[in-house]
Amino acid sequence: MEPDPSQPQDQPRPQPQSQPEPPSVGLGTGAVARRLGVSPTTLRSWERRYAIGPDRREAGRHRLWSPADIARLELMCRLTAQGAPPAEAARVARGAPTDGPAAPAAPTPGGPRELRLGDVRPECRGLARAAVRLDAPAVEDLLASVLADLGPVTAWEEVIAPTLHAVGRKWASAGERYVEVEHMLSWYVSAALHRIRPASQPLPAPPVLLACTPGELHSLPMEALAAALGERALPVRMFGAALPADALCEAVRRTGPRAVVLWAQSRTTADAALARAVAGIEWGPRGARGHSALLLAGPGWGAGAAAPPARAERLFGLRSGLAVIESVVAPRAQGTAAGRAAPASCGS
Repeated sequence: MEPDPSQPQDQPRPQPQSQPEPPSVGLGTGAVARRLGVSPTTLRSWERRYAIGPDRREAGRHRLWSPADIARLELMCRLTAQGAPPAEAARVARGAPTDGPAAPAAPTPGGPRELRLGDVRPECRGLARAAVRLDAPAVEDLLASVLADLGPVTAWEEVIAPTLHAVGRKWASAGERYVEVEHMLSWYVSAALHRIRPASQPLPAPPVLLACTPGELHSLPMEALAAALGERALPVRMFGAALPADALCEAVRRTGPRAVVLWAQSRTTADAALARAVAGIEWGPRGARGHSALLLAGPGWGAGAAAPPARAERLFGLRSGLAVIESVVAPRAQGTAAGRAAPASCGS
């Protein structure tokens, strides 16, 4: 029988539409690398060589690492830091449960060689882990990231200097067995600081002269200061480690700096006689002679050191030291500069 067109017909019931799958919850490769203190290249190498990549892949999307994936990577980091070959560490990590408590045999990454850092930023822990593993690409990537994200002052005070101090403490307790970590980390910190480009138009002011005392080889704090001054458009002349006394005095006469910052890491290199000589140098044409402000930086000038000149001023910490230098070199710019801060524990 033909259906009557005047009567309502049964309409097809709408079919339930399939709901789109919720987006995957996870972290990108770069974020995981920063969290673990390895380079993204290392993660991709582990995935290619040892099949320790993310469980799920979606077409057209970047890798997303789930909490279970990251737990396996953390275990692999711990095992390799303890000396296990990467292939064996990956085999154990792939077979380890990821939904239960951490295995007691695998404590904090770094194992017996871990650095004791205390309450620090996550970036500091990542840098320390990478340094302990001698993972140079990761160290380089992490330093570039924190310097770009935080700027040289915060990166130095809250990430770089605490890690360097922890390495130094570990080296003091472990002897020459640990010096390779300090050397590698110091080299990459120096290289990262040197890559910071100064402001394109420095202030029209006499420069700040930065130098270490003769015999002083620890120049990293001065390199951080040079990077921070350059970023703030303050003109700098950096002379680095172990500048001979005669060369320092000649440089002061030739450049006529507004300030001279003299670094000494220890009392054995804190040369009070040299400080007095620098403080007494006059420069400029006759009738318009000038003096440089002498700023003493570093723990070597502390208690027990020979008395420096009365005109010298101590610097304590990178941030507060910058405020002092700015007040000397560019006093009119203090409206845009940070005021004097409390001495920082990990600066100059």
